[in-house]
Amino acid sequence: MSSSDLFDLRDRVAIVTGGNGGIGYGIAEGLAGAGARVVIAARNRAKSDAAVAKLGSTGAKAIAIEADVVQQRGWKVVVQRTLDQFGRIDILVNNAGILLGKTPESYSLEEWHSIIDTNLTGAFIGAQAVFPEMKRQGGGKIINIASLTSTFGSPFNVPYTASKGGIMQLTRGLATAWAMHNIQVNAVAPGWIDTDLATGIRARVPGFNEKVVARTPAGRWGQPADFAGVAVFLSSRASDFITGAMIPVDGGYSVQL
Repeated sequence: MSSSDLFDLRDRVAIVTGGNGGIGYGIAEGLAGAGARVVIAARNRAKSDAAVAKLGSTGAKAIAIEADVVQQRGWKVVVQRTLDQFGRIDILVNNAGILLGKTPESYSLEEWHSIIDTNLTGAFIGAQAVFPEMKRQGGGKIINIASLTSTFGSPFNVPYTASKGGIMQLTRGLATAWAMHNIQVNAVAPGWIDTDLATGIRARVPGFNEKVVARTPAGRWGQPADFAGVAVFLSSRASDFITGAMIPVDGGYSVQL
């Protein structure tokens, strides 16, 4: 097998939750660029349709499915429509997530559940939903979007950090459970990425932009496009003997004292 074949996704079908913007779209674009057919599953249908149109303008095959990742019945629709449209499911990217920055004592129980359910439970339900098809096909790839807060604490995002710590353990657990079925489960941990969420933090916190750049050896914020390569790698034959790993995409932020 040539090196180009190792990263070829032309026979693959990928579902990307929250793939209509930010990191999710960067991943969807990368997978489509490697030849995968892409399903964008997200709640905002108009935004998803716009993302699909943008992918389609490059020649990629993509569809949008309106879905709430915390609903099992919604996942059944995503799986069935994907199979109806493309005939298989090879890749799942659990990217959908929410964040609400507050002090720990300020969260309501409803807010706690909303964050945990979207970020962690949704990823578990999604993995369960695609497992039968991946097993039937003889293999598959699941990529969970973790975070620097999977390992670092944060005083203003406690439910989020709890959910992302859970994502790393979910990744390891599924990796060990499903390796026998040739299903590799890995995680990607973004650092500070230039998304709409980051724009809001920059606007609220004076000097935050400068602190991030100074703390990052690469000397810049990440971009959604920085996730294309790692997503293709973890979705391709090149990573067939890698499972249960977490790859930081943070410009060195997590390794500098």
